Amino acid sequence: MAAGRIHEYRITNRWTGNLGEGTSSYRAYSRDHELSGAGKTAAIPGSSDAMFRGDGARYNPEELLVGAVSACHMLWVLHLCADAGVVVKEYVDEAWGETVEHADGSGEFRRVVLRPRMTIGDASRIGDAVALHNRAHEFCALARSMNFAVVCEPAVTAEPQEPSEISEFS
Repeated sequence: MAAGRIHEYRITNRWTGNLGEGTSSYRAYSRDHELSGAGKTAAIPGSSDAMFRGDGARYNPEELLVGAVSACHMLWVLHLCADAGVVVKEYVDEAWGETVEHADGSGEFRRVVLRPRMTIGDASRIGDAVALHNRAHEFCALARSMNFAVVCEPAVTAEPQEPSEISEFS
């Protein structure tokens, strides 16, 4: 297999949770951190899951992974729809992931389920749009890289059409 183009992605992860004593004990520090990148407009506030002493108001790594898989899938769907002439009007994905925690505290994802709800302009293209979701899964680098199942359950509807003008003949 011939080597393809290589792309690099750089993120700075800065721990902001030193409460004065560093990591002198498990309870002495906050799990807060910020993810940032050169040229980005804002940092992403992160922490661990609240059940692991994190701040529930910040994103945890598991949520960011689910979000990244969902975003990658969406971007491919939009690309493929544009190429195929399927006009997407709205797209929302209520994605979720499931992890398992082992007795020793380790864990891993079991699966991520994408549930995109997409509205398109032409009802006759709903079948095409659903098929493009399946095709997007073949292209998404993140879904292809996971060692767990990434399932996609799309629902595609069409925008209501304006009733055509009815002309009356007298």
